[in-house]
Amino acid sequence: MIVSVHQPQYIPWLGYFDKIDRSDCFVFLDQVQYKPREYQNRNKIRTKDGSIWLTVPVISKGMGRQKICDVKIDNSSDWQKRHWQNLKTWYGRAEFFKDHFMFFEELYAERWEKLIDLNVHIINFILKEFKIKAPMYYESELNIIAQKTDRIIEICKRLKADTYLSGTGGRDYLKEDKFAQAGIKLEYQNFIHPTYHQQYRGRENIFSPYMSSIDLLFNEGGESGKILRGEGDGGRTG
Repeated sequence: MIVSVHQPQYIPWLGYFDKIDRSDCFVFLDQVQYKPREYQNRNKIRTKDGSIWLTVPVISKGMGRQKICDVKIDNSSDWQKRHWQNLKTWYGRAEFFKDHFMFFEELYAERWEKLIDLNVHIINFILKEFKIKAPMYYESELNIIAQKTDRIIEICKRLKADTYLSGTGGRDYLKEDKFAQAGIKLEYQNFIHPTYHQQYRGRENIFSPYMSSIDLLFNEGGESGKILRGEGDGGRTG
């Protein structure tokens, strides 16, 4: 059984969902330290001028020293209105935007208190739209106490996984020998970003990868999951 893990991100990019799709189960790392200026509270969407960041403001607690599960959203500004307006402005004419209008309208009408609740709600919606059905767990539910590489190995053991699927960044910090000693196979994700119909490609027809996954969803609708898996236009290998 293959397990993968990741911090809950805000409207994640396609590689996030590719990793879940390649796994038999997935674990939200909700007990690790929140890192400002990464993707846990922001992501990019395509515009006619390139891309812009959508950032969820959070209440800072001393250099970001708080667990992801404890991070609270700063609702002193109307960030929901800004994000929703940007989606309507830049994707309002996308072919499949109307199919998902109600979900996002309701999403941004709700007052969210914790970042993790917002992120997981969106992730679960996109998983459904991409037809990805891997079981999802929270690290906190598994009562993990180890740190760093040992944390991952403990997660694998709790879920009786024999393979851990890591993002490519794991090469920089995972102690590979520990997986061998624990009898767990370590694999690295090999994600090649698919191309697809995308708004604002201009005369030069330049595709912009690494946008939020909603860029694919709004432009390709029900074909999104197939495209992610390399079964439609574009594709992936590995």
